[in-house]
Amino acid sequence: MQHIIPGGDRLDWRVFFPSLAVITAVVAPLLLFPEAGSVAVNAAFAFATGQFGWLYLVAGLGTVVFLIGLAMSRFGNVRLGGPEDAPEFSYFSWVAMIFCGGIGIAIVNWAWVEPIYYLQGPPFGVPPMSSEAGEWALTYGQFHWGLTPWAFYCLPSIPIAYSMFVRRNPGVRLSVAAGGVLGRHVDSWIGVLLDSVVVFGVVGGVGTSLGLAVPLVSRLVGGQFGIEPSLGLDLAILVVWTAMFGGSVWFGLSKGIKILSDINVILAILLLAFTFIVGPKLFIVNGWVNSLGQMAANFVHMSTWTDPVGGSSFWKDWTVFYWAWWIAYAPMMGLFVARISRGRTIRELIIAELVWGSLGCWVFFAIWGGYAVNLQLSGALDVSAILSSEGIPATVQAILGTMPMSGLITIVFVVLCFIFLATTLDSAAYVLASVTSRKLSGYQEPKRSIRITWALILAAVGVVLIQLGGLKPVQTSTIVVALPLMPVLVILCISLLRWLKEDFSTEDSRHHLVVKQPSGPAN
Repeated sequence: MQHIIPGGDRLDWRVFFPSLAVITAVVAPLLLFPEAGSVAVNAAFAFATGQFGWLYLVAGLGTVVFLIGLAMSRFGNVRLGGPEDAPEFSYFSWVAMIFCGGIGIAIVNWAWVEPIYYLQGPPFGVPPMSSEAGEWALTYGQFHWGLTPWAFYCLPSIPIAYSMFVRRNPGVRLSVAAGGVLGRHVDSWIGVLLDSVVVFGVVGGVGTSLGLAVPLVSRLVGGQFGIEPSLGLDLAILVVWTAMFGGSVWFGLSKGIKILSDINVILAILLLAFTFIVGPKLFIVNGWVNSLGQMAANFVHMSTWTDPVGGSSFWKDWTVFYWAWWIAYAPMMGLFVARISRGRTIRELIIAELVWGSLGCWVFFAIWGGYAVNLQLSGALDVSAILSSEGIPATVQAILGTMPMSGLITIVFVVLCFIFLATTLDSAAYVLASVTSRKLSGYQEPKRSIRITWALILAAVGVVLIQLGGLKPVQTSTIVVALPLMPVLVILCISLLRWLKEDFSTEDSRHHLVVKQPSGPAN
């Protein structure tokens, strides 16, 4: 039984046009009046993080605790599907799709350089460039890309998947997953507004990622082939990227996104293994063990540190910024991960994201971050000076240049960059198409025409941002969206708990992994 809803894959104009209106209303002023727009957005961001920075921290720690408690409870055994629903993908492919969809090119960019930033400006009043700063530099990369980010990603995944595969409510949307609280208002203007804001967050986030990724790849490609970075080179790279993720979206989950994610993970493992083999192996291993221990011992302190007496801005510049960034991405990840998690249990989903997602990021930061920190501390390369004077693309290029067969490694790294971002963008286009479809069930794929439309819109946003240099304001405005999304995440949790208690409250249902008779589409 496939539970296909006739006409459910048609475009829903009620969500599509308001979503475009929200995107246009935010992006157009920033591009037409960049200076004034930038000032306004920065002021909004300063207000959100300055006045409510503590709330982002509380939300992060609370989300981790909630998910661990849910996984350990009897509800952890609940299967996200009916009795006939087996997992749609192999465990490896499922985890690969989760990881690649959530991290994208950001980690291949930041894993090299973020520890150097921490080395330059460490937390807790530690002297810059000291040995203690080096230890915290390795630790904070693990912290900012570990349990809490993946908890933010995981939180909306569970109620959305429960709505789709257990309740079988029509509509792959955040508003539908909040049906346990919103009730009949799911289809009202409240639901449309919620989904429109989600679409803006997805477009702004991944459009910005596309715009930020192009300068890195442009610098590396130009360096390898002796081509000067230019708008023409940037646009050529964008065309290749668009063709790659557009083709993946066209072929759908099983034939497109899954295959690209599998290739991505295998290539990343090979490049990480090569770096470890040719790099300072003992330093990397010792650094990873030490940083994991230091993070475990200080996790609660790092999660709640606001430095009220010292008044430093480290926690706002980094931790609050990252928590807001992950929250802004959470709806996209929640929708995508929910769609690919049919047949998994709630506990399996939490483990896949919190354990395997975190471990994947930790390996990147342990090996690539450790390699870069060792170059700096050993004096083999002044990574800090290059980063301060020339920026991230030049720094990554210089680090890659210290490796044996640096030319070949740089080419492989460029290919990895292409695939990594493509997996995020095709996931985003797939999610956007799902959200703007009429009454899509969890067993349907959105129409190819809608998927390709969103792929082209994402590419267009990237082109415009690169041409006009409006990346930072759009990125910042996307993160501001994280503030109103926090109560939305709370609503999703309440909705999930209400459904779980309603469906598994009787003695007969306490020991079953599935709901024998789905409650139907009613919220």
